[in-house]
Amino acid sequence: MSWLPTFLNLPFAALAAALALPALVALYFLKLKRREAPVSSTILWKKAVQDLQVNSPFQRLRRNLLLLLQMLLLAALLLALSNPVSLYRPGAGENTVILIDRSASMNATDVKNGSRLDEAKRRATDLVESMGRGARAMVIAFDDSAETVLPYTSDVPALRNAIDGIQPTDRPSRLKLAYQLADAQMNVAMNDTGNAPAQQRVFLYSDGRVLDAAELALRGDLQFEPIGDPASRNIAIVALSAKRNYDTPTQVQVFARLANHGPQPQNVDVQLSVSAIDKEQLNVDAFEIRQVRSNLRVLPTRWTDAQRQQAEQAGEGARDGVEFTLELPTASVIRLEQMAREGDKLPQDDQAFVVVPPPKPLSVALVTDGNYFLEKAVRSMNLQTPALMTPANWEAQQPGDFDVVMFDRYTPTFLPPAGNYVWFGALPTGAAIKQMKDSKGVARVATDVEVLDWKRDHAMLRHLSLGRLFVAEAEQLDVPLSAEVLIEGTSGPLVVLSREGRAAHLVVGFDVMQSNWPLRVSFPLFLNNALQYMAAASDLSVRESFAPGSTPKLPRANLDRVLDGKSRIGLVTPNGTVDVPISPTGDFALPPLNKVGLYRTNPVVPQYERLAVNLLDDNESNIEPVAAAPGAIGRVELVEGGRRPLQLWWWIVACVGIPLLLIEWWVYTRRVHS
Repeated sequence: MSWLPTFLNLPFAALAAALALPALVALYFLKLKRREAPVSSTILWKKAVQDLQVNSPFQRLRRNLLLLLQMLLLAALLLALSNPVSLYRPGAGENTVILIDRSASMNATDVKNGSRLDEAKRRATDLVESMGRGARAMVIAFDDSAETVLPYTSDVPALRNAIDGIQPTDRPSRLKLAYQLADAQMNVAMNDTGNAPAQQRVFLYSDGRVLDAAELALRGDLQFEPIGDPASRNIAIVALSAKRNYDTPTQVQVFARLANHGPQPQNVDVQLSVSAIDKEQLNVDAFEIRQVRSNLRVLPTRWTDAQRQQAEQAGEGARDGVEFTLELPTASVIRLEQMAREGDKLPQDDQAFVVVPPPKPLSVALVTDGNYFLEKAVRSMNLQTPALMTPANWEAQQPGDFDVVMFDRYTPTFLPPAGNYVWFGALPTGAAIKQMKDSKGVARVATDVEVLDWKRDHAMLRHLSLGRLFVAEAEQLDVPLSAEVLIEGTSGPLVVLSREGRAAHLVVGFDVMQSNWPLRVSFPLFLNNALQYMAAASDLSVRESFAPGSTPKLPRANLDRVLDGKSRIGLVTPNGTVDVPISPTGDFALPPLNKVGLYRTNPVVPQYERLAVNLLDDNESNIEPVAAAPGAIGRVELVEGGRRPLQLWWWIVACVGIPLLLIEWWVYTRRVHS
């Protein structure tokens, strides 16, 4: 307890003292004015002169017990008027439950000597030190889950160690389960005689940012100690998503939204970096800066609608969203960062990650009666069991599980409604692309065709030189407006991309055997680009990130490809490597990923090369502590460092003022009646 009081009303009390104390003393300087009266005796004249002297306005101040008592009484009243307050830390009760918030917002560094969690642990330790003989306490740590760190005990060193061992997480905060654990301990607190459990006191150390405040109920005396500075600033990434462009699958579009959980508007730079995924490297840290945006001005979330409208009228409206477009043909990790770090109190939401999966091995089928160049090109690529079949085999098997199917001078009678198809010297039945016909209904064919132009910025044709491509004979194509002409010849379109429903058709309007293309370097490059492009178009999503606390499940088939009989797997986390045992059967769930950042398994599990864990939680990023206890349960009387204010004015009145008043009354009556 601090015995040095704080005077909340000292200026007003000082002014009252400056007026009242001199007035009281002045009353004792004044003398009673006597009434004048005529007399006839000279002896009485002498008495009259003495009375005249007595009637002078002032007299010499003498020792006076009444004056002393009245001055002391007035001083006590003036001291009470100044409203002195002393701060003290409440002690633990007979049964005490200590609830400590370890969620993401408790990592904020807006308190002295560490984070909010450090401050909560310090206050809880001080509470434990105040336990009396025979008192017991228990410790519960919570985020979106809760655990009993230590059950009821009177062992103070064990309680200190339990509190000190609580580690922060980046998970959201919920209180319902923690309160249920506290209520369940009421039965544990029952004494040996079998009487009802003693009333327990519950101390909650948190910033109050919980998601389930409306669902809370608690037995016992709750005392909430809010932790954090309401004026703290935090710029947070609260939303991040990415997807591939449908028309250009090698392009990835990244969308993000920021929030300003501070008192003032903030100009924010946003930086986008990319790192390629290498299955052999242990960490992804070689990020290359791709783009930076500096035109964001983020308004405080705590502003009212009127304040926002006023800012918009002044030309300072919110610009809290940002969009990027990247060219990513290979597996990569995208990192988005907000760069306004100075004064930012919560680093967990300053960056976020998106994992772009690696290109999967393509499953490709080539349907042909025999084409040396196409068959050789397909065999030379890194494909997953490429299938070479004749048209008769295709019609007999009617397969439909290939990423891309290429038809060489053949139009099948059976074609799955969804898929990716490449046509050489043939056209799909019923498609929007058709071959032109003359007036007699004969298909039109152009001869000695040269390349007029091509889309140099398209993913399939980028960095290719097609100026010397010659075609002896090409179909003249009737191309709808919805289709995209990739290569234009002197007699019309030569290569066209069309999407119809769930099918994508890449039409090469000539037989490659009737051209010089297979003999040029651009042909295998085009074929590889086309297969990757068409396969990527079937899966435009990128890998979603995980929320803190998630337990991703790894399929057994993926695990068996890398474990080689091992019963354990390494999990590389942002804080080090954890060795995790694996059951011999069934899918495997990773342990909770409690911290934001990038994770991976060692050895790397296919399709799970990197796991991104992002906060992206507007509630946790809002680090302004709440003023009232969550759920309006309990009381909040604490103002500084976990100490409660003790009003001293009524102690002064009761213990000093009233006794002085009684003594002063007794002295006065004694003089009057003596």
